[in-house]
Amino acid sequence: MGKVRFTRQMTIPEFEAAFPDDDACKAYLRDRRWPDGVTCPRCGNPKISPVANRPFSWQCTQCAKAGGYRFSVIAGTVFENTNKPLRQWFKVIYLILTSKKGISALQVHRMMGFGSYKTAHYMCMRIRAAMIDPDFRKLMGIVEVDETYIGGKNRNRHWDKKILGTGGVGKEIVIGAVERQGNVVARVLREVNMNTMGHFVRQTVSDKVSLVATDEHSGYLGLAPDYIHESVRHGQGEYVRGLVHTQTIDSFWSLLKRGIMGSFHHVSAKYLPLYVAEFCWRYNNRKNADIFGSTIAAC
Repeated sequence: MGKVRFTRQMTIPEFEAAFPDDDACKAYLRDRRWPDGVTCPRCGNPKISPVANRPFSWQCTQCAKAGGYRFSVIAGTVFENTNKPLRQWFKVIYLILTSKKGISALQVHRMMGFGSYKTAHYMCMRIRAAMIDPDFRKLMGIVEVDETYIGGKNRNRHWDKKILGTGGVGKEIVIGAVERQGNVVARVLREVNMNTMGHFVRQTVSDKVSLVATDEHSGYLGLAPDYIHESVRHGQGEYVRGLVHTQTIDSFWSLLKRGIMGSFHHVSAKYLPLYVAEFCWRYNNRKNADIFGSTIAAC
C-alpha cells in the first residue's frame, strides 16, 4: 500500500542522441518554453523578430523605447547569466531526475568534471528552486497529513555538540500532505503546534476533501469542523483503521530520508526546503513520461 512507482526515463544513449550539442538544447528549451511561439518574456508581446547573426535571440520593440529589448532563449530562466554550456545544465538535470534517492553536488562535480564544487552546488540549487511547483492545486479526495523530523540522532553527535532535550530537539521539522494516488506537498516548519500545522493544512488541502487522516498529534486537533478528520493512535500501536492511516505519506518520508542519509549525508536548514521541493517534484511526476521536458519548462 502506498508503494511509489516511477515511470521509465531516458537512458544515457537516448539523452546523448536527443541533445548532441548546445543548439539542440536551445531548440528544445525554446519549444518547451514557448509551445505556441516565442513571446517577449517582459511584456508577452508575440510580435518579435529574430536578431541577425545571433541564433535563438529575438528583439521586442513594444516594451522598450530606446532600441528595443533583446533577449535570448535563456533570458528569465535559471540558465541566465551562466558561463556553462546549456548542454551541461541539461546533463545535470538529467542526473538529478534519474537518481531516485537524489544526487549530491559533490557527485555531480565528480561526474561532470567541473573545476569547482561551488559550480556544481550552484547549478543543483538553481535547478531545485525551479522544481517548486508554480501550478499548485489544493489536494482533494482522501488526504494524509503527517510531520517528520530531519537530522541526526543526539546520541550520535560528538560530545561537545550534544543538545539537551528529547524527541525532535535540534532537528528540522517537515510537514507533508499527500492525496492518495495523487500529489504530495511538503513544507519546512519552525515549530509544530495547532497554528502552524492547521495553517499548512488549510493552505494545501481543499475543504471539500472526503477525509483528512493524521496521527494523534495534538497540532491536528483544530482541523474540525472545517475538515472531516480522523486519526490513528500510533502510540497505542494503531496504524490502520479502515481508510484511516498515514502509510502513503510515510512512504514519501522514507524516500526523503533515504535520499538525505544515502546521497546527501548532511543537509543544512538553509537549503532543506530546496531538497524537499526536489523530492516532491520527482514524486508528483512519477507517472509523467516526459518529466525531463516538464522540468525544462519549469526552469
